[in-house]
Parts: sequence; structure tokens; C-alpha cells
Amino acid sequence: MSKVIFKNVGKIFPLSTSPVPALENVNLAIDDNEFVTLVGASGCVKSTLLRILAGLEYRTSGELTCDGHPINAPGADRAMVFQHYSLYPWLSVIDNIKFSRLLKVNREDLSSSDVEAASGRADALLNLIGLSKVRDAYPNQLSGGMQQRVAIARALMGRPSMLLMDEPFGALDSQTREVMHDLILHIHRIEKTTIVFVTHDVEEAVYLGQRVVLMQPRPGHIHSIFTVPLPERRTQDMKHSEPFRQLRAEILARIRESTGITTDLDMLEQLNLQTSEL
Repeated sequence: MSKVIFKNVGKIFPLSTSPVPALENVNLAIDDNEFVTLVGASGCVKSTLLRILAGLEYRTSGELTCDGHPINAPGADRAMVFQHYSLYPWLSVIDNIKFSRLLKVNREDLSSSDVEAASGRADALLNLIGLSKVRDAYPNQLSGGMQQRVAIARALMGRPSMLLMDEPFGALDSQTREVMHDLILHIHRIEKTTIVFVTHDVEEAVYLGQRVVLMQPRPGHIHSIFTVPLPERRTQDMKHSEPFRQLRAEILARIRESTGITTDLDMLEQLNLQTSEL
């Protein structure tokens, strides 16, 4: 049985002038402990689809279930990591990770053994992300990559069965992104969490995903789904392999077809045209 099932899911934004169809007839099944990446051109509302899965946006048609239960609101079984780290600047690294346990609603009816278990979980996550030495530091004392590691650990604190990631490494430099790629794959192996990951970067999508879901715009829909021909344990050297390069090239070609752009020169000319019209 699939963990998540999208069945004819659609989304319409009710603007004052006229309704705008954002998503249409999205059908997708995601297995337990699968790593799925969503990629596509700007405007294909990948993030909207992820927010619907998180329960942060309402679908206007279709069915969406997780473990057989309809998704109509946020839930503890689904944790979200955003592009911006959203850490609390007045809390230390360890207290940011423990934040959900600091909320009054989550402290009610907790026994001393529950508190001890939560503390142990936070320490384990701190070790997993490699930040034990800065446990008492504050966000403004950390690099961008370190802050995002804390955000990931905080999301994992409640042991969610799904981790939803919306371009979480988009603001990082290329070297730090590679480190984060290997870290999130390591976390996926250790935590056994189903991950749905949105990105604009095709290389990132292929390197991380077991399957790559290509979305196209106007309105957003699934165009193709690719199975990635790489082993579970991946290394950066695999990005130079022929299967990796072929799949990356195929996905890029299909994205360009969906936007009417066939070369990088076409993209430059389109940007110049848009600038001249301003």
C-alpha cells in the first residue's frame, strides 16, 4: 500500500477578476521511505503541491491521503523544511531543535521519562547533523548551511513519517549544497523517513531522488516520472556517470520544451525581451 496517494488533485485560486487554475488532475503515489524529488520550470506550482501535502493549502478537487487517511490540515506525521531557515534567534541550537517540546500544548501530560526521551532524541539529532560542538550557539553565530541543518533536525524532532522540503538548499553556495546533499541522504537512510523534495535544480533532483517527478505549468500537472538509475548509496562522483548525465539532459530538454525554450540563448533573448517591455 502506498503511503501517499494523490488522486485527480486540483487547485484553483479564487482571484477577484477570475479564478486561476493552479493545479489540475495530479495523480501520484509515493511509497513508504521513498525519496521523491519534484522539479520543473517556474510557475508549475511545485511548492503549492507540497503545501497541499503538508496541509498548509487546501485542494479544491480530488483526493489526497496519507496512510489511508485524508489530508485536510497540518499533522504531526508531516514536517516541513523551508528554504529560509526560520530559526528562533533568541534560542540556542539545542533549544531550537527542542522547540516543539517547549510548547505548552506538547508539555501537557508529559512524564519525566518522556522529557528524558525527548532530550535524548535532541542530542541524537545534534550528533546526526554534526553540530554537537555548537549546541549552545545562537543562529546568528552559524553559517547558512549550519542553520539549515538545525532546521532539519528540528523538523525531525517529533519523528514525522514524512519530511517535506521546499528548496531547502537554494540559498547555499555550491560546495555547501553538496555537503547538504550527502547529509540528507544519510539522514534518509538512518531515519527511514519518506521525503518529498522540491527543487529548481535538475542535477540536485537526480542526485537525491529515487524518482524524479517532472511538473509542467499552465495549469500545473505531472508531465513525466523518471526512475533514477543510481544505487541507494551515492557519491558525488556519480554525477559524472553516463546514466546520470543522460537523465539530467532528458529532464532539462523536457523542461525547455514546456516553456518553449530550446537553448540557453533562447532563454537570454526572452529575458532581454521582458526587460525591454518594462
